[in-house]
Amino acid sequence: MDYKHKSIKELKEMLDKNEVTSEELFKEANTLAHSTEEGNYFVTIIDKYRKRAKEDTLINGIPYALKDNFSTSGILTTASSNILKDYVPVYDATVYKRLKDAGAVLVGKTTLDELAMGGTGTTAHTGIVFNPHDKKRLIGGSSAGSAAAVAAGIIPFAIGSDTGDSIRKPASFGGVVGFKPTYGRISRYGLFAFASSLDHVGLFSRNVEDTAIVTDIIKGNDPKDMTSLKDDNLCYLEHIHDSIKGRKLFYIKEIVDEEIYQDEDIKKTIRTFKELMEKLKKEGFLIEEASIDEKLLKAIYPVYMTISCAEATSNNANLTGIQFGSRKDGKDINEVMFNARTLGFSELIKRRFVLGSYILQKENQEKLFLNSLRVRRLIVDKINELFKEFDGMILPASGSVAPLITDDVKSEKLDPKATVLENHMAIANFGGFPSITLPMYYHNGLPVGVNLTGRVREDSLVLNMAQKIEDVIGIKNKVAGDDDV
Repeated sequence: MDYKHKSIKELKEMLDKNEVTSEELFKEANTLAHSTEEGNYFVTIIDKYRKRAKEDTLINGIPYALKDNFSTSGILTTASSNILKDYVPVYDATVYKRLKDAGAVLVGKTTLDELAMGGTGTTAHTGIVFNPHDKKRLIGGSSAGSAAAVAAGIIPFAIGSDTGDSIRKPASFGGVVGFKPTYGRISRYGLFAFASSLDHVGLFSRNVEDTAIVTDIIKGNDPKDMTSLKDDNLCYLEHIHDSIKGRKLFYIKEIVDEEIYQDEDIKKTIRTFKELMEKLKKEGFLIEEASIDEKLLKAIYPVYMTISCAEATSNNANLTGIQFGSRKDGKDINEVMFNARTLGFSELIKRRFVLGSYILQKENQEKLFLNSLRVRRLIVDKINELFKEFDGMILPASGSVAPLITDDVKSEKLDPKATVLENHMAIANFGGFPSITLPMYYHNGLPVGVNLTGRVREDSLVLNMAQKIEDVIGIKNKVAGDDDV
């Protein structure tokens, strides 16, 4: 039987009725994972069925995948980097432990952009992650393998991390749901740090309800992560279908002004988005446009790059081939570290570390790093000002469908026509806001998503509003290859 279109609830009902066993679900997922190896979705595929549950939950017996930058004791954890290609941790990330305790069954560790630093899914040490909808196109990153594995129907959910849009943009390109909760809502203990002030743990699924189910299990305070929040003691699943009548959303006028774009695909996305806004109004949402200074919007990408590169340089200073990483020969300790880092990192990562080091130099900190922090605060303050009146911000999650894999895309060379339409989701990382992407429409068989961002600590409300939006759009539980989209 084909289980790949089933939701978590449907699979759990089948397990409870003994219509299928957990091991059978695992074996189907394992077979699918191996059959799609050319897509490079997984760094490690687990072939032995292992299940441990401390309590019966809605994910007890359900297969899933975990991004390969989460520590898993006794299981290879590479962060898709040559410098960690043989690293096997001795402890578990909190998210992994909570999933194990809830009975979820790990199918494999998924491929990512090296050290989670990238948005293309093309920089892993094992190669490019291909979009299951079209192998000539990228899936996006950095949580590329997790998005692709869910989009391909291998597993019903997968864990990822999001520093700028690393869950939500691949979700758009993959036609799945991607959720990044409030900063600190899910523990980061055991997640390899990229940019600590921006990193969030989140997940992919094929419908909003499944997202709520998994988030309920992995959220909550963790004494091992001092930035984790106290649990809000809400069951998100219980509130997923609450009434949204009177809820107010805004979209940013300067981002969805069709007249400023030349690309016909972007124009189509904006027209489809505005048609969706009219449908949502009929369902009870109040939706208005808001204006934000274009200087702030254009600053999003450089501010993100400045802060993330600086924090990444600091966080990864231990990858020297001595404390961590593959050791290389050298006549002294400096040469050992030089050789390990030169051979262990790709050109993209080395560029980011050089940039981060330059930003953090004493003579540059005020002009570059501290000024970026100030602009970040201006952007967050503006959004919080709007959130005093509105319950959420809604915008297209990408300008159009996933781009073709080209040399410029692989090297992350900026398109001179690139706009904030491709960068705005970093706002949610700047402010720690909960943010979710879900499928909006399909163009020539390729998906494009819509993104919803809400106030901090209002994760339940964001999922509630997203559920209504999903109901209106009518796209869920789709996988690559479906011919009815």
